[in-house]
Amino acid sequence: MMRLSVAVSAALLGLAAHAQQFTPGDLLVTTSTYAGNAGTVTVGQSLPGTNATTSSVAVANGSYSQVFNNETPDASFGVTSPITIEQLTTSGSLVSDLAISGAVTSFSSKSEMGLNLSSDGTSVSFMGYVAPVNTLDVSNSNTAAVNDPSNPVTSTYNRAIITVNANGTSTVTPVTAYSGNNGRNAVLYDGNYYMTGNAGNSGKPSPNGTVLGNLSNNTGVQTIAFGSSGATNVVGAVNGTFGSTTGYQRGFSASASDKTGKDDNFRGMTVFDNTLFVTKGSGSNGVNSVFQVGATGSLANGALAQNAGTAPISILSGFPSTGTNSHPFGLFFANASTLYVADEGDGTAGNELSSGGGLEKWSLAHGTWSLDYTLKLGLSLGQGYTVSGTVTDSTGSVTQATDGLRNMTGVVNANGTVTLYAITSTTGGLSDPGADPNKLVAITDTLADTTQAQASSEQFSTLQTAAYGQVLRGVDFAPVPLPATAWLMLSGLGGLGVWKRRRKSI
Repeated sequence: MMRLSVAVSAALLGLAAHAQQFTPGDLLVTTSTYAGNAGTVTVGQSLPGTNATTSSVAVANGSYSQVFNNETPDASFGVTSPITIEQLTTSGSLVSDLAISGAVTSFSSKSEMGLNLSSDGTSVSFMGYVAPVNTLDVSNSNTAAVNDPSNPVTSTYNRAIITVNANGTSTVTPVTAYSGNNGRNAVLYDGNYYMTGNAGNSGKPSPNGTVLGNLSNNTGVQTIAFGSSGATNVVGAVNGTFGSTTGYQRGFSASASDKTGKDDNFRGMTVFDNTLFVTKGSGSNGVNSVFQVGATGSLANGALAQNAGTAPISILSGFPSTGTNSHPFGLFFANASTLYVADEGDGTAGNELSSGGGLEKWSLAHGTWSLDYTLKLGLSLGQGYTVSGTVTDSTGSVTQATDGLRNMTGVVNANGTVTLYAITSTTGGLSDPGADPNKLVAITDTLADTTQAQASSEQFSTLQTAAYGQVLRGVDFAPVPLPATAWLMLSGLGGLGVWKRRRKSI
């Protein structure tokens, strides 16, 4: 390795200290706090999820937390809220927070704001909306790309890719992906953004075949070049017949009876070895499983983006190939043969101990993945905890229970262990559990372990519990303020060894 003089090292560190908002090795967590008040919604007002055949009238005002009772008359109900990125030490101490301008999230869309480091390690990206705070039902609005006339939410709001650099500056890239639904994850890799999400909020009667086909092309994995905005390109080869109400998917063939586009309802995302992996963990169509997008190594030099329309999307060998009984979300590769999968559970109160929620460890042997064990100790699945406080014009408390895990990141340690950080899912709290104050948790696993007995003493610890009216969404490590190569050259100084190990598993 090239050695730097003391003077050059000091100069680089001084530049980094001057420029950086974040500290390499710390965690970043995307959060949102409800910003509405009683006047945001008025009892009896017509809600956006109203059309000729559906009447949606508010049954609760805009105060937290009863505002979410409006999901009963309006299945599309949500209220946009501001986004904050919290910086925490790996022991959970709050270092700083950064308010994001120009974009919002949807309170309480639980699958949003997954956070991902860029390929060069100098920024993080996630998804939101280009809309004002306290706007109703944005997550189910159409975008400018696809107008679904049957969508009861007639408003049009583009989705947004938010990218935050190490010095705290951010950019908002409006995109027209995911019309009628929400974007979940985004990553900037070798000059292209890659996204996961879902599209479609069709009412009755169903839209015509052209609209359905266009919605299917607007969902799943999408890509757009860095520096561009607007229309995105769908990733995945054509399967099925465009315009058919069933069976038309991008990337893989689906059951002929599955609703068009809904097999590509992807949520989690990670990149390993220049390859994109995504998860599907919800919905009654398709297979809830772990998928590889494109050929191995196809993210390098933008090859996947260049060949987006012909890329295969395939279930990893050994993972479920039928059914919707598993609920995978976040992913972390410790190495080429060890994959950790966060399972969020089925979202049903009373099922927390039986629905599979927790952290799964999978091993690859002879080309096939197999489940070693699932880590749950310390999550207190199904056990209620209460968060109290005040937000806007509401003081109260919420009692909910942990159901499983959503977004996740990790680091391979020098001593042969792996430390994983994850955001929890909940049940039994508010009328919409996506609005529950959830947790950031951590666990350290021995990399060589392959049996539940070997890992029996490993347990989760809680690093942070969201405040009353707050939710936690995505987690990843902080970006570095210089090109990653410069930081790797300095990795013997301070705590940068942690960053060097993290870079191996991006």
